[in-house]
Amino acid sequence: MFGRRREVPSIEHPYSDRQAAVSSVLRRLELDVNMRLDGLLQGNHRGLVAGHGSEPGETRRYAPGDDVRRIDWNVTARMSEPYIRQTIADRELETTVAVDLSPSLDFGTADAEKRDLAAAATAAVGFLTARTGNRFGAELIGADAVESIPARQGRDHIRFIVEKVLSAERADKSDLPLSAGIERLRGPHRRKGLRVVISDFLDSSPWADELALVGAKHEVVAIEVVDPREMELPNVGTLRVVDPETGRTRDINTQSARVRQTYADAAAEQREANAAAIRRAGASHLQLSTDRDWLLDVVEFIATRKSMAGTSMAGTSMAGTSMAGGAS
Repeated sequence: MFGRRREVPSIEHPYSDRQAAVSSVLRRLELDVNMRLDGLLQGNHRGLVAGHGSEPGETRRYAPGDDVRRIDWNVTARMSEPYIRQTIADRELETTVAVDLSPSLDFGTADAEKRDLAAAATAAVGFLTARTGNRFGAELIGADAVESIPARQGRDHIRFIVEKVLSAERADKSDLPLSAGIERLRGPHRRKGLRVVISDFLDSSPWADELALVGAKHEVVAIEVVDPREMELPNVGTLRVVDPETGRTRDINTQSARVRQTYADAAAEQREANAAAIRRAGASHLQLSTDRDWLLDVVEFIATRKSMAGTSMAGTSMAGTSMAGGAS
C-alpha cells in the first residue's frame, strides 16, 4: 500500500549514562513523529480520531459542498430529500494510554526491544493527539504497581510520559496482572475520550473483559507489540528459556522439528486468540513488530481508520473491526 518497507529505525542506547541515552531516544522519537510521520500522513490522515468530532448532533438539509459521507440516510428517506448528520466537535479530547512495562516487554531479537516499541507507540499517540486544548495522561503498569499520570495539556507533558516509559525500572518477574492496569482506564471520574492499551498481551488475566468495559464508554485502541522470535524457535540445539513474568526456566531441544512446529502452532494460536478477544471487546487493533518499520505501520493503521470512519458515517458501523498494522 505504501511501497517497499524500510528497515526499522534502530532504537539504541549508545551512551553509558542512562539519562543521556533516554534523552537521545526521546529526541529521536519526537522528530520521527513530528516530522517523518506527519509527512507521511500528509494532513488528511493526521490524528487518531475523526476530524469532525465523535458526538452525534442535529441534522440539517444537505447543501452543495457538504461531505456526502455525512448524509443521514434514515432521515433522508423520511424527508424525501438529502439531510446530513452534524457532529459535535471535541473541543478538548482526553487521551489516556495504559502502557505495559512488565518484564515480558524487555525482550527483542531484531532492531529493538518491545519496550522501545511501547515508547514509540506512546509518543505517536501523544503527539498525534496533541492539538489545541487536548489532554494526555497515562497508566504505567509496572511489575508490582500502576503509576497514574493525570491527563494534562502540552507537549512537555507528553515528553515527560514517554521519558517515564523509557526509564522505567526493569524487574525479574511481575506480580501485577494486565487487567489491573486496564481497569484504571475507566471510572466515573474519567472524561469520555480515547483510551489506548499498549502491551504484548502475554497475560493470563481477564484483560479482554476489562478492555470491553472500557470500550463501553470510550473509544479504544489496542496496540500489540511483538517480536518475531516469539512466533518460532531457532534451531540452535538445547535452549534454556525464561518466563519473564514468573522467572521460571525450561530447557528445550530446538533441534526437534516437531518441537519447533508445536511451538509455532501454539504461538500462532495465542496471537489469533488475542486478536479475536480485542475484536470482541470492540477495540481497534494495531500490531507493531520489532522487525518492521513502526512508523509505516502507524500510517497504514490511521489511513485504514479514516477510511472506515468515512464508511461508518455513510451508515456502516466500524465497531469491533480489527486492523492489524503491517498486514499485507
